[in-house]
Amino acid sequence: MEQGHAFQDPTICRGLLARIEAELDAPCAFMEVCGTHTVAIFQSGLRSMLPAGLRHVSGPGCPVCVTPAGEIEAGLQLADMDQVMVATFGDMLRVPGAGGRTLKEAQAEGASVTICYSPLEALKLAQRYPEREVVFLGVGFETTAPTVAAAVKQAEALGLDNFSVFSCHKLIPPALAHLLRSGEVRVEAFILPGHVSTVIGTAPYAFLAEELGVPAVVAGFEPADILQALLAIIRMRKAKRPRVHNAYGRAVHEGGNPKARAVMNQVFEVVGSTWRGLGFIPDSGLVLSEEYAAFDAGRRFGLEAATVADPPGCKCGEVLKGLAAPRECRLFGTICTPASPVGPCMVSSEGSCAAHYKYGLDES
Repeated sequence: MEQGHAFQDPTICRGLLARIEAELDAPCAFMEVCGTHTVAIFQSGLRSMLPAGLRHVSGPGCPVCVTPAGEIEAGLQLADMDQVMVATFGDMLRVPGAGGRTLKEAQAEGASVTICYSPLEALKLAQRYPEREVVFLGVGFETTAPTVAAAVKQAEALGLDNFSVFSCHKLIPPALAHLLRSGEVRVEAFILPGHVSTVIGTAPYAFLAEELGVPAVVAGFEPADILQALLAIIRMRKAKRPRVHNAYGRAVHEGGNPKARAVMNQVFEVVGSTWRGLGFIPDSGLVLSEEYAAFDAGRRFGLEAATVADPPGCKCGEVLKGLAAPRECRLFGTICTPASPVGPCMVSSEGSCAAHYKYGLDES
């Protein structure tokens, strides 16, 4: 199975499903914590094919979804400032802040808000418009943080004084620890994020097995990748030998990417951070370090992320914790759809609500 197309082969997938069903000897609830896995599980139809005793729970793996409304509101405050251009990823434009207002609406009202596909594009905007303050609204996990750090270092090298970052970056391992230790949700295994793991490797997840006795597998995104991860989980549970297993060796090295971590650790420092639904989690966020404080938009513009309640009736927070299925929200599929989203889990293409709506609407 070294060739990538083998991970999509229906014959191989059917064989893996048969082995999973034959070897599953006790109910198991597993959680994926990557939005790309969420979409892959639904899009491939795997969720509907799994044995009844194997229950899939979506977790806080969508970076847009876990960004709290208070951080969105800070972005809106920036957009309302004269001579400030806010640059960010496309999904962020449709996430509501206080009162339901979005960056897209601010843009329609005349604010300078631009979609970027990378922080380096925002850097180019700062070079092109020296009379403007260009602020990159940095959202994402350990996957995107190194690229933002590299952009900050490049801005320093270029002597750009009109570029800054408002960091909303989150770290995955502390969130997993918080979920399990809170005792709110029953999760017996994790499918770990492939993209994040290319950067951090497998060691940061060791506590899952060693301290909490929960098996976890780093997996790729093709159907056979996910099925192989589930089979490994079932076998670890049967043997009562939980560990962190890397089943995505063609992309993830045990030590991750040291160069990416080095630039991230140089530019950012770890702080406590608030997650939508999960609340405040110690050591789960990133802000610019003192050395790069000049590029911190929060300090430059005197911003702080306020506490803002989620929209009334929206269960996005419960969905992100695995406490509710999207269709348990009374707004789902009625006033909250991908065309007119109320909460961020319906905004992002990687959100659990959006995946349920697009691929799982007819599920019982």
